[in-house]
Amino acid sequence: MHQNWLERFPWALFSIGAFSTDTPSGCNVSDSGEAPDIDPVLSSGALKINPKKLEKVPWDHTGDHPGSNVAWAAIKALAALSKSYIFRNNEEERPVNSKGGRVYASMHINGLIDPLCIILSQEKRPITMGRHDLATMPFIGWLTRRMGNQPVIRRAEQASGIVDSEYSKSINHRTLLTMAHCISGGHGAVVMPEGKSHQDSKLHHLRTGAMRFSLNAASIADAKGLPPPTIQPVGLHFRCHHWFRTDVYVEYAEPLEIPVIEDPTHAANLIDGIWSEPPEEKVLQLRDELYGRLSPITPDAPDWETYRAWHLLGHLRSKSQGVSLTKYSEEVKASREVRDSLKANENTEILDNSRQASTILHSKQLDARAISDDFTINKKVEYSRGIIGIIFMMIAAPLSIPSTGIQALLGRYLGDNSDEGIDARTTHHMFAAFFSPITIWPLFGIPISYHALHDSAHGAELLAAMAIFVFLISIMFHISNLIMLSGYDLWTDFRASLRRRGLAHSEEGETLNNLITSILPQLVALK
Repeated sequence: MHQNWLERFPWALFSIGAFSTDTPSGCNVSDSGEAPDIDPVLSSGALKINPKKLEKVPWDHTGDHPGSNVAWAAIKALAALSKSYIFRNNEEERPVNSKGGRVYASMHINGLIDPLCIILSQEKRPITMGRHDLATMPFIGWLTRRMGNQPVIRRAEQASGIVDSEYSKSINHRTLLTMAHCISGGHGAVVMPEGKSHQDSKLHHLRTGAMRFSLNAASIADAKGLPPPTIQPVGLHFRCHHWFRTDVYVEYAEPLEIPVIEDPTHAANLIDGIWSEPPEEKVLQLRDELYGRLSPITPDAPDWETYRAWHLLGHLRSKSQGVSLTKYSEEVKASREVRDSLKANENTEILDNSRQASTILHSKQLDARAISDDFTINKKVEYSRGIIGIIFMMIAAPLSIPSTGIQALLGRYLGDNSDEGIDARTTHHMFAAFFSPITIWPLFGIPISYHALHDSAHGAELLAAMAIFVFLISIMFHISNLIMLSGYDLWTDFRASLRRRGLAHSEEGETLNNLITSILPQLVALK
């Protein structure tokens, strides 16, 4: 259970990933309508076009991946390190293996963390596309260009008048054609078909870009006699997406087959490097089919309060059957069963009571796991976890604070002050961890290794020995950070137990117990 980033305990400040001030209101954005079509709010970065850098973005229209193989291996390792710091519990399914290319599509509520979770949970080397400034900004642009990320100038940016339509069309067509060829060649593609990151609890209207290059990829593969590509819906589930050390579950649904456009001229133009639009009716049909497949594996709730109520009901129903939900994936699936059952039964009383109960829990930064097997608030205080957590953090502090404290503070500051919105917070946390091994850690490792080795080696031998020594020091930093994070997790468990006990002895706690008592007899309606 997550809590405020400091919790009045100073060691927590220096754990990896940069903590943020997490408040219950952060997950309370509601959404109305079946598929809202809302243009993104443009950040200052999105309003700056850099044509010179956009022209230098690597692209390829032969089916090969435009990114660097060496860079990708390093980026994937750094991304895995970042993910181990950001998430406490990580559950990943694996998509069904296929020889053809695969287009991964998901809901987009968590900035660059969303594609990070996908690329590390599947075997195909991915190609991505994103808004134009991700390819041109400092640091991130260096990274995305080497990943082969393709820039897109979105409708909202074109409407703002910062770029003319012809230039936008040339960049976007180059990107779409690169994506189509790369997918036809057997690679993966990570796309967020809503066209923006947002904070709503249901899927937004899908843009057509991913459908267009998917259809063209299928036509290219068919013309070349290559295995057909598919579209893979991905469910990305976060306990609370913008909280540091939250839980994540990556889910893969049944893939969609992509129809082939029966027009030899169409495929020939694409193979010759000329973008050709697929038929509109096929684009819209594929878009609607993807929406229908993707929506059920998202929260698909009218608001976050309702979604948390479903999770509470999932826990209570399982406990009433003598089973406890121990994994977040089990919790997600149980809440989905509750969602579907309530939609069929239209039981408003049980939902209203559950919303009130889950809101009380969330206001204390708790969730349904705070309810014990006897359906009352768990009053046990985890003193041992708090003590062990302090010991772990004190052991790790001499290495973790100097090696990662600056990045943690910077990541926290940038995340809390970004004009990108709350969904960008964990992106800054990710990069605080991502760049540590290639920036701050070598600054410590190089002088230490030189001092230790310069008397016993010289020239190329010294450089080789220093490289190994710096690598070993980086491993020490990483292990220390993992110990720090383990200590922090134990400390947060202890703090959560104090909040549980405080709630249990309060008027709100009594109200919560009464609400749960009223819910239990109604659980039969969910079976």
